[in-house]
Amino acid sequence: MPEIVLEAQVGRTSGSAAARRLRREGLVPGTVYGHGTEPVSVAVVARELRTALSGEAGTNALLSLQAGSQTYLTLARALQRHPVKGSVTHVDFLIVRRDEVISAEVPVNLIGEALEVQHGDGMVEQQLFTLPVRAFPTDIPNFVELDISGLTIGAFLRVADLHLPDAVTVDIDPEVTVAAGLPPRLEIVEAVVGEEGVAEGEVAIEDGAAEGEPSSGSTDEEA
Repeated sequence: MPEIVLEAQVGRTSGSAAARRLRREGLVPGTVYGHGTEPVSVAVVARELRTALSGEAGTNALLSLQAGSQTYLTLARALQRHPVKGSVTHVDFLIVRRDEVISAEVPVNLIGEALEVQHGDGMVEQQLFTLPVRAFPTDIPNFVELDISGLTIGAFLRVADLHLPDAVTVDIDPEVTVAAGLPPRLEIVEAVVGEEGVAEGEVAIEDGAAEGEPSSGSTDEEA
């Protein structure tokens, strides 16, 4: 994975007021840290950061951060966003090395058509959308694909069914479900209603028996 060059300004003033001023100027405040390096306060052009992270690699894009006389190989982490606009308001740049294994989250994309599920009026439910992996920075995949063509109603595809590059390992239980073939929604509703109906019927019968059962006192009087 080739790194993306990103220019950063160093020596920015810290504090909320200074951060707001930077944002008004189209800059995003950030911090460079990692590998025993003293944290460095920086600011990057918001538009350039957005472009760098909008490729297929997303936030796993390798960034060659040129901050003054220093160049850091980094990944963008802990992005803070505006609650309404969604724009990045602060970013941490984690220093990495090409020869170290790191953790990352990659998207899981379903491919193919589950024809048997479709023919049975069922539906495919994706339960895992991102996969935690461990790999060298240059080996982190942009995404992982799962072929659901052979999925049937009542069956599951798990993390163990994913085909990963040799240099990539998962950081999650292999038995975790990624996608499931669900029966038609009507069958699910009927099953739930049926179970509730049986339970209510049993309660009604028990209540009726209790109400109709004569007391020992009334039996003695009749006798």
